[in-house]
Amino acid sequence: MRVLGVIPARLGSTRLPNKPLQLLAGEPLITRVIERVQDLGVLDELVVATDSSRVADAVQRVRGRAVLTRDSHQTGTDRVAEVAANPEFAGFDVVANIQGDEPFLPREALTGALARVEQGEDIGTAAAPLDPALAPEPSRVKVVTDARGRALYFSRSVIPHRREPTDSSPELYWQHVGIYAYSRDAILRWATLTPCPAERAERLEQLRALHHGLTIGVARLEEPVLPGVDTPEDLRRAEAHWHAYQGQV
Repeated sequence: MRVLGVIPARLGSTRLPNKPLQLLAGEPLITRVIERVQDLGVLDELVVATDSSRVADAVQRVRGRAVLTRDSHQTGTDRVAEVAANPEFAGFDVVANIQGDEPFLPREALTGALARVEQGEDIGTAAAPLDPALAPEPSRVKVVTDARGRALYFSRSVIPHRREPTDSSPELYWQHVGIYAYSRDAILRWATLTPCPAERAERLEQLRALHHGLTIGVARLEEPVLPGVDTPEDLRRAEAHWHAYQGQV
């Protein structure tokens, strides 16, 4: 499979304004994400999809490639779909949507998502084990899967609900990791779908795909992951993790 990686990046985040340009260890967050993805060595090509010339300039300063997209997109996937529909990228079999706030994306999350598409799913993603104490945090999106590893539902709420407080079932909670891989047909179809009530309520775009019958295969990781950078606190936590990691190498 030839894989195109697309990082959607916009400045309009409400919880962390100008998020792609916020500094992480002295460099814009979008730059750190690009570096991370390039280090993984999985993709055939990587571009940043943005509606901001400031983001495009930051990308080009590190010799990355930016594609300017419309400013009317409501979700990152809509922005990725615009890039995928460009005739220039018609030769790619799979499109990977890499969140612009995931500077520590695990390699196995990306390869696992791609493997689910290769196995025949419309969409692939990943999830990591989640400490029950962290499950109530809305910023940590939870996912429940079926016996085949396909997503049944994603939520910011605690799912599944633990009816008996003493229930200590292992591997009950799984945190969604910010990565998607789509077959070419799936991403182009996604762009034609209308939002659904659950998507609007949860503010989770992947619920649109489930609502309209697309399958989402979930690769399960062995280790917990850091949450993406979505708030100033997340950024401080990412900064501390960055310096701790650099001190170990």
